Amino acid sequence: MTFLREKDKTELSDAELVLQYRQQGDANVLGSLYQRYMDLIYGVCLKYLKEPDASKDAVINIYEELVTKLRKHEVEHFKSWLYTLARNHCLMELRKQKGKNTLEIPEQFMQSGEMLHLEDVLQKEEQLSSMEECLQQLAAEQKQCVELFYLYGKCYNEIVEQTGFEWNKVRSHIQNARRNLKLCMEGKEDDSW
Repeated sequence: MTFLREKDKTELSDAELVLQYRQQGDANVLGSLYQRYMDLIYGVCLKYLKEPDASKDAVINIYEELVTKLRKHEVEHFKSWLYTLARNHCLMELRKQKGKNTLEIPEQFMQSGEMLHLEDVLQKEEQLSSMEECLQQLAAEQKQCVELFYLYGKCYNEIVEQTGFEWNKVRSHIQNARRNLKLCMEGKEDDSW
C-alpha cells in the first residue's frame, strides 16, 4: 500500500493517545495513532472487499468514521476496537453492494463505436453513389448550374458569367435540379427497401 507514512514520532501508548485525542480533539494525535495500524486496516479491507482500490478508499473512510466515533466511545484496547470497526465497515460496504448486482456483457454482444462509424461511412458512400447517378439524369443546364453552385461554390453571378445564362434562368435551373435530385434520391431509397 502506498499511503504516505511518516515514522511514528511519539512514544505514547495507544491508550495515552486515545485519551489525548478525546480530551483535545487534535487530528495530529489521531493521525499518529491511526498510522500505526493503517497496514492492518488495509489488510482487513482487502480481505473482505477483495479490491485494492476499494480497500484504499475504505481505509480513508474508516479514518473519517474514527474522527467522530473515538470521541463517543470508551476504548480500552484500541487495536482490537479498530479491527472490529474496520471489519464492520467492510461488511456494511458489501451489504450495500449486494443489492447492486452487475452483469458483465461479453464484447461480442456489444456494438462498438467502430462498427457504428463504419455503417455511417457505408451509408454515406451509398448516398453519394446514388447522388452521382441522379446527377447524370438531370438536364444538361440543370446539371451544369448545380455542379457550379454546390461543387465549386460559385455564386449566381459567377455562374451567369461562366455559362452565359440569365440570372433568373440560373436560379430556375438550380431550383429545378434540386427538386429533381430530391425526387430521384427518394425513389432510390424506396427501391432499396
